[in-house]
Amino acid sequence: MQAAQYGDLYVGIGSDKTILGYKHHKPIYSEQERLFMVRAIRYVKEAYINQGTGFIDFLPTLDMVKPDVLVVNEDGDSDEKRRVCEQRGIEYVVLKRVPREGLDARSSTELKKSQSQLPTRLDLAGTWIDQPYVSCHAPGWAITISLEPTFEIRERCGLSTSTRNTIKRIWPYQLPNIDPETLARLVFCLENDPERSDGIVSGAQDAIGICVPGLARHWYNGSFWPEKIEYTQDEPTLQWLEEHLCMMPMFPRRPGCSVVEGKDITPDKVRALAAAADRCWTAIMQHDIDAFAQAYRASFDAQVAMFPAMMQPGVQDYIDRYSAMPGVMAWKMPGAGGGGYLALVCSDAQHFPDGAIPLTIRRGGM
Repeated sequence: MQAAQYGDLYVGIGSDKTILGYKHHKPIYSEQERLFMVRAIRYVKEAYINQGTGFIDFLPTLDMVKPDVLVVNEDGDSDEKRRVCEQRGIEYVVLKRVPREGLDARSSTELKKSQSQLPTRLDLAGTWIDQPYVSCHAPGWAITISLEPTFEIRERCGLSTSTRNTIKRIWPYQLPNIDPETLARLVFCLENDPERSDGIVSGAQDAIGICVPGLARHWYNGSFWPEKIEYTQDEPTLQWLEEHLCMMPMFPRRPGCSVVEGKDITPDKVRALAAAADRCWTAIMQHDIDAFAQAYRASFDAQVAMFPAMMQPGVQDYIDRYSAMPGVMAWKMPGAGGGGYLALVCSDAQHFPDGAIPLTIRRGGM
């Protein structure tokens, strides 16, 4: 409203790519959603996605609109922007962030603090190998990615909500800034209290998948905790995964559902699970989408061969629907299955089905 006092108001919006470069995570709302919201403001005459890069990504927009005045807030003030305006004969105005009377001042940082920003995890391959009764037959890797909570994380849907809820008891809003492996051990021990009455030990991949940012793989060999953990935050690799992975909501795992009922675990089946995870990691490192899709499906098939109750009534209907769509190359259910989501591998983001949930992998210091 303040900026509109200077005349017709044109707004330049940072692109998803620019924001990713600055903050190392995608915005909660996509550039097209943000464009729609800004254009809906009655004070705005027109808005554009800035096509430039870096801190002055708005230059192409500036040269197209040719304004008389460039208005920025105090956070966006810079000498470089002043020089750009001087070179073009544009008046440069810096406004303070002053909320309307009766309204609180807002910032993205403060908004994030007001709601939980705890990540979740998506298991890509090797699921179930973190249970000793599986890895005792053959050792192998579990592969996980840590996800920003850019979507509603529903209970009983395979996204380690029990582990996430355990974390919330101590750190309700965000993970503490400590070594990720140490944090994962703390979470694992907290969740698996020795006084736990149900006798179930949650797999370590949930704690590791949440606490270790980026892409991780962990090696299990007959024990609850892995012998080693390897991870990467290689930006091209994480972006490549984000361009090929999405999730489709199904139904939550039904009350009383037991995905371990009728399990059939043999050395050959566990070796097939481990081999698929090996191939999956290699394909990701090589950015080979065909090999990734094949290994991803092979890992899921190996899971179901050992735990057929993962395929609860109705799941196959969703698989049949999405597997028939152009560009959908592979699918699996997160976690123990039984419902929840279908996590899809697609040829590219343009082939994500309507209603798909795009994924933002969590970046962070190690």
